[in-house]
Amino acid sequence: MVSRVSPKVADPAVRTTLIETAARLLATEGALTLRRLADEVGTSTMAIYTHFGGMNELRREVRREGFARLAEHMNGVATSRDPVTHLSLLGWAYFTNAITNPNLYRAMFMEQPIDLEDAASGIETFQTLVTSIQRCIDAGRLSPADAVELATQIWAVTHGLVALHLTGFLELDQASESLAGASLNLLVGYGDDRRAAHRSIGRARGMIGR
Repeated sequence: MVSRVSPKVADPAVRTTLIETAARLLATEGALTLRRLADEVGTSTMAIYTHFGGMNELRREVRREGFARLAEHMNGVATSRDPVTHLSLLGWAYFTNAITNPNLYRAMFMEQPIDLEDAASGIETFQTLVTSIQRCIDAGRLSPADAVELATQIWAVTHGLVALHLTGFLELDQASESLAGASLNLLVGYGDDRRAAHRSIGRARGMIGR
C-alpha cells in the first residue's frame, strides 16, 4: 500500500499507483469514486486532487497513460529490412501491450466514449501504423491503396481479437493464432504474395518468440 502523502506534494509513485488502481476499478467494478480510489490506494482524496484536480482529469490521465504505454511498445519495434515483418511486429507490439496492461487497455477503448482531446493522445501510435503500411505499399509488397484505410482495418481486427481475449471468449493462444491467421489473410487481400507474407509473419513471430 502507498503511504499517505501531503496534498502539497505530488509524488510520481503515488500518481502512477492512482492511475493503475483507477484503471483496475473501472475494469473490474465498472464504477469509480474518489473515496473508493483513495481507500484502495491508502491515501487521501486530497492527494487525488493534488495529482489530477478531480475525477474528470483522472479519467483522462488513465487513458493518456494507456496510450503512452502503447506508444512505448510500438516505438520499441526496430525497423526491419522487410517492411511486412516490421508491420507484423507492430501488430504484435499492440497485442502484447494490451495483454500486459489489460485494465489500461479497457479504459482506453472499452470504458466510455472517447472525445477529441483523448483521441489526440492516440494519434501518434495510429500514425506509426499508417507509416509502416505505406512503406509496404512503396516496396511493392501491397497494392496501391489508402494507407489510412488499411491501417483502420488492421487496427479493427487486432482490437477485436484483443477484446475477445480480455472478455474471456478466447484463450491467449487462440487469440495469438487468430491474429497470425488474420494478418496473413489481410496481407494477401491487400496484394501481398501468400508465401512471402507467410515468411514475413513467421520471421516476426520468431523474433518475439510467438
